Order: sequence, then structure tokens, then C-alpha cells
Amino acid sequence: MARIDLHTHTIYSDGTFIPETLLRLAAERGLDRVAVTDHDTTVGLAEASAAGREVGVEVVPGVEFSTLYNREGVHILCYYMDQAHPELQVELRRLRDDRFLRGERMVEKLQAMGYPVTFERVRAIARGGNIVRPHVAQALVEAGVVPTLKEAFSEELIGSGGRAYVEKHALNPLDALALIHRAAGVCVLAHPGTWRETKPVPHSLIDELADAGLDGIEASHPEHTPEVEGRYVEIANRLGLFFTGSSDCHGDRYDPPRLGMRTTRPDQFELLLGRAAELRSAAARNS
Repeated sequence: MARIDLHTHTIYSDGTFIPETLLRLAAERGLDRVAVTDHDTTVGLAEASAAGREVGVEVVPGVEFSTLYNREGVHILCYYMDQAHPELQVELRRLRDDRFLRGERMVEKLQAMGYPVTFERVRAIARGGNIVRPHVAQALVEAGVVPTLKEAFSEELIGSGGRAYVEKHALNPLDALALIHRAAGVCVLAHPGTWRETKPVPHSLIDELADAGLDGIEASHPEHTPEVEGRYVEIANRLGLFFTGSSDCHGDRYDPPRLGMRTTRPDQFELLLGRAAELRSAAARNS
């Protein structure tokens, strides 16, 4: 049976692996398909696809969209989109530019609080990719401010609403869904059990997204217990959506590489592929 992991990150956002390393590990672990879904960028997809061909692993093109609902982040996974779609790329560029400025402002706040971190170091940690909070957290760890990345995400530092936290630009989830569909992308709600730390995405929002055309739910995730996973499978079935499973691998940033720890059932992946074909056909008719 095919092994499919539909959520991973590389150095082009907050992962620690270059695409080649990620795909080589995927081959070693017996994965057949891996989605590369960096935050708010498609920059690494061509490199990842080439690396996948070298090792015999099919790369599913994707991106993880940042959205905001009640001032809290909701992540939306997008698959098989038209990577050249102008409106999609404009929004992704706006998100990336905002991440850069946000990183600068967080560092400025930390410096004003007396913490010895620099934006130059944060940029070096990001290695040319998107600047995200884990890069700032790593700079805090290196400076000896906190012992672990997790402890940087506190009220004192860069946790949501923390003293050095800076709000980010992001679309409403419903607007992001509409944009993804205009770009012929399949839209999946990512790890809904981990919205506000351990609090889940509100069921009312999931219903709204389903009414607006949401395609699937990421039910199986390393931070979902079996009970939580079962609940999201039930919700997906009730709403007529497919469900996926993914490792959300970030390399070795947070833990030993968890690539392949959770996977998507082949029958559910076939439903995703069918939806992708429908969206491409609709886009072709409307062009």
C-alpha cells in the first residue's frame, strides 16, 4: 500500500532540511509521495520535485497558507494549485514581505526589553527563506535567553499576545479558500486540533468553510490523539469531505524528524486527486 505524507517543510520556511535531504529521507523511510507545503511560498517546489525524481519519490506541490480568524492563526493547506497564478503569487509575496517586517519588529521589541538578539542572526538562521517566529525563537535560544524553542513562545517573549509579539498580515480563512480555488488548488484545513495551542478550530468555522467549498481536513497529525483524529474523520464524513494524514515534518527543529509518522490513506488521496482534476477542468473552462 502506498505511503503518502501530505505536510512537510523545508528551509524555504521553518524546516531545517533542504529539499534534497527531505526527499532522500522520504525514500529511506519508504514513502511514495510527499507534499512539500512551506509556509506562504512555492519557491522550493521545483527544487523538491527534481530531488524527488532522483530518489523515486513523487512530490505533491503545495503551500501552507497563513490565515487569521478572531486574531488567531488558522493554517490552510493548498495542493496542486497553478503555481503561476498571478493573484496567488501576489498574496504569497505580500505574506512573505509581512513576515520579514514582522521579524524585524519582534527583534526590535526584544532588544528594547534588553535581550541580546539581532535581526542579522535571525536572517542567517532563516537561510534566505521566509522569516518565521521559530527563527526568532532559535536566536533567543542561541543567546541564552531561554533553554528551548518552546519556552520562547511565552507571554514574556514571542508567544501570541506576548510582550514582543507582533500581529501579522493574513487573509480570513474564507477568503484564502476562495483564492486557492481560483488558482485551481485543493484546500485542506491543517491540524484543526491545534488552533490556540491545544484548543481546536471552532466547529462553527469548519462548518462555514465546508459551506464555502472546503475540500478536506487533516485528521491524522502527530499532535492529534487517536480520539481527536477519530473526531475529525467523523466531521469530514458528515460534511462530505476527504481526510488526510501528515507528519508536518520540520526537519529536526523541534524533535527527531517525524517524516512519515502520519500518512494519508490511498483511498483518501484518490479523492484529493479527483478534486484537483475537477478544479483544473473548471479553471480551463473559465480561462
